Amino acid sequence: MKKEIENLLEKAIFASRWFMAPVYLALSISLFFITIKVLQEFFHSIPLMFAMDVKDLLLFVLHIVDLALIGNLVLMVIFAGYENFVSKIGVAENSEDKPSWMGKVDFSGLKLKLIASIVAISGINLLETFLDISTKTEQELRWMVIIHLVFVVSGVMLAVMDYIASKSESH
Repeated sequence: MKKEIENLLEKAIFASRWFMAPVYLALSISLFFITIKVLQEFFHSIPLMFAMDVKDLLLFVLHIVDLALIGNLVLMVIFAGYENFVSKIGVAENSEDKPSWMGKVDFSGLKLKLIASIVAISGINLLETFLDISTKTEQELRWMVIIHLVFVVSGVMLAVMDYIASKSESH
């Protein structure tokens, strides 16, 4: 009787991973809205394109790159998170479009990819701000730089911790 209860409990706990599936579905829908926002920005800027100076054009391109990086970040979380914590994505197995990293990124690799993306996004936002520096106060700029440096240091610390963990596991 005790073993049956234990098995039932373990089955329920194992099945609970499916509670994450709607989270990944919501992220997929969010990716759709990021795409809509990119298209909206692009079509809004077309009539202004020839009137833009180089700085405005660079700001426009950086904004699109920023949204692309955010989209890539969401996509990585969807694929790696779903495959690591819910189930393998069977429809991708025989697809020639399957990203080479899919199914190979473990939780540690996902953490590093996420922090690298966050650092890149933060860096692009900082660059956008520096190109239009008159819109921010000195205190806002200082905080943006501090926050960016915290992301960079966090990324380096995560990489060092993973390196140390991998060395201790190999011994």
